[in-house]
This record gives sequence, structure tokens and C-alpha cells, in this order.
Amino acid sequence: MSPTDLDSELSRRVRDLVRQDFAPRFGELQGQWASHPLWDQLRRLGTELWIDTGDMDAAAKIWTREFSALTTNNTLLNKEIQKGAYDGLMVEAAKLLKDFPRLTERDRRLEMAFILNARHGLRLVERFDAYVSVEEHTDLAMDVEAAVAYARRYYAICPQRFIVKIPFTAAGLLATRKLAAEGIPVNHTLGFSARQNYVITLIGRPQYVNVFLGRLNSFVADNKLGDGLYVGEKATLASQAAVRRLRKAKGTPTRQIAASFRQGRQVGDLAGVDVMTIPPNVAAEFRDAAGDPQKVQDCTGRQYAPKFAPQAATAGLNTLWDVEDKLVAAAEALQQEDLEHFTPQELIQFFAHHGCGDFLVDWTTQQRATSAKEGKIPRLENWKDLLAGGRIGLDALINLGGLSSFTADQNDMDRRVADVLKTRKSS
Repeated sequence: MSPTDLDSELSRRVRDLVRQDFAPRFGELQGQWASHPLWDQLRRLGTELWIDTGDMDAAAKIWTREFSALTTNNTLLNKEIQKGAYDGLMVEAAKLLKDFPRLTERDRRLEMAFILNARHGLRLVERFDAYVSVEEHTDLAMDVEAAVAYARRYYAICPQRFIVKIPFTAAGLLATRKLAAEGIPVNHTLGFSARQNYVITLIGRPQYVNVFLGRLNSFVADNKLGDGLYVGEKATLASQAAVRRLRKAKGTPTRQIAASFRQGRQVGDLAGVDVMTIPPNVAAEFRDAAGDPQKVQDCTGRQYAPKFAPQAATAGLNTLWDVEDKLVAAAEALQQEDLEHFTPQELIQFFAHHGCGDFLVDWTTQQRATSAKEGKIPRLENWKDLLAGGRIGLDALINLGGLSSFTADQNDMDRRVADVLKTRKSS
């Protein structure tokens, strides 16, 4: 048995540590929160409302009974870790892990991140009786079996409220398929296009998929391809339409999340999508400026038309909202394969063989290094030839940037843990 298996001694002791003093009040807290007519109107339009933060005080300032969940990620949790609130827990966890001398340094790093994520998630559950999306260490993004193992452990800690975030990668798609088949709710994150979410909905069947719309707008604006307005909104509504088609035709359970909001007006512009996860400051901006709630109407049928500069023609923007017939055919063919025994590399090769090599890209070491230097918003000049030639999709590129950004924040958090433990040991 692996030490990280659900029923291992390590898993049991970590679960006990994380759940120590956990006192949830499931189903009892909703009446303690006020209602707000604006959020109520969005709920009536069919939009589930989440808050996109790990900061409990910031969430409490906007929370009403219409909100049902919070999302955390490597970046948001890192902000909480840097405040020092969990330094004591780090020391407790380190003592526990010393009882397992066969763990590698990587194992210990993964365990510590798991403990911190799970404990913070439980605190959010206690405070709001909310569903909470908890995220795995970025080291697991390319590891199917480890991603599945840690997801099982997250779910076991709080099956009533935890949703596990798995990033869009080849390994992530395969892991999501396994977890969804076990009934574990997955929020398949780092999605940027309708076609990405079409494939993961059909093949993986998670409970949720995402479009990080603000990053799409930023990519266009930062690279002077246009003003950036309505690019992410257009991609989100295209993805929502694709997800709804599959729900109707295939009975898939997946719901679309609009994520990475930057401005309050975007909330109104996307009214009617399945789910919104909104940063507190953006939610407050929308709430304070929206006016009459009855003016907020379903926008899922709108056709937003972003304005682009001429040089945008070769940037591959169509990959954000088009779901090509050849990709649909590839996804249908993939359903006939023995996916239980597929490796991530075989999945990448499958799409390449079906003429969709730009969809799941086999990134080189140099390309990953370039992305890591850029951060979450790619610089077009480094990728323009590959995009123009159709060798990589823009959605795939921004996904790589997102994973690079999350990895940098995860590394920052890991360093904080190491520094705290070193300081405590020397004192």
C-alpha cells in the first residue's frame, strides 16, 4: 500500500490532524445571512453564486444567503499562508510526518500542501457552511494516479462540502474521468475555451468546468491585439452553450463556471450562466452599481463581438470559442478507447493523430521554461509563429501560462513552509 492511499496510516493520521476541532453546522447557517435582491435575481436566472477568495473576512463582507460556495487555488491559499495564520499547523504537521521516515522530500512537500489546503477549506466550511473547491499541489498536474489518490483523500475529509479542483492537462482529464466515475465532485479548472470544456465534459464528466475570462481579456489587451473587451465573455458563453448541448444530448452532469472576473459589469454581462465565482471586490462593484435588480436579465443568448486589431488574425483567437467538427469527431472516437489504461502521453498522441495536435500540446522543456518566465499572460512575440501555423492553440497556450503561474505561487508557499520550519527548529 502506498503511504498516500486513502486507508494508509499516514492518510488516517493526517485526516485526524486536519479535522481536529472541526465543528461544522451543516444546513444551519443560511438563515443567519441576509438576502440581497440583486443576488436573488441572478439566482432566479439560474446562476449559482460563488465567492472567489480564501480570505474569510473579505468573503463575509459580500456573503448573503444566495451564495453557496467558495473557490480557493494555489494563488489564493498562498496569500493566506503568507499571513502566518497556519505557522503553528505547519509545526504540528512536520512532527507528524517525522513518524514516516520513508517519505521523500517531495512526499513531505505534497503532504504539507494537502494539510494546509484541507484545513483552510474546513475553516471556510465552518464559517459559511459553504461548498469549497480545494486544489491539489501543482506537482500532481501531470500525475494521474497521485492526483486521483489525493482527490480521494480530500473528499474523505469533508464529503459533505469539498469539491476537488483538477487542472486541464492530459493527466488531469484522465484523473477527472476516474474521480467522476467514483462520484467524487470535480471542479475541472484552468479552462479557457469552449472546445476544452466540450472535451472534458464529454470524456471526463466533472461537475464543473471553467473559463478564466479575465485572463483572455488581458491577453488581448496586453499584446495589443485589441482593447480586450468581451473576449472572455464571448468564450464563456460559447462554452456555456457547448456544455448545455451535451447536458441535453448526452446527459452529462457538468455545469459551466464563469471565473476570473475583473470588473463588476462582467457579472451582469454573463447573467444566466450556470455558475459564477466572483472575487469580493468585483462582487461589491457590481452590487453597488447595478441598480434595479429587474434590469438584470439572462445574457446567455447574446453574441458578443470583440474588436480586434489586424494583427490578431493570426493569433488563433477562434480556438477560444469554436468547437471544430474534427475535434468533435476525435472526442467521439476517444470514447471508444480503453481510457482506463491510457497514459497522458497516449492521450496527447491520440489528438495529434486525429488532426488536433494544437489541442493537447506536447510542450518541450524550453517552451515550459519560456512560459514560466512570462507568468500567467503569455507574450505573443514568443509564440506567434506556432500560433499562426496552427501548431498550438491559443487556449492551450494560456492554459500553460495559468499552470506556470499557479506553480510559481505553489513554490512560494512551499518556501514559506520551509522557512517557518527552519526558523522554529533553530529557535
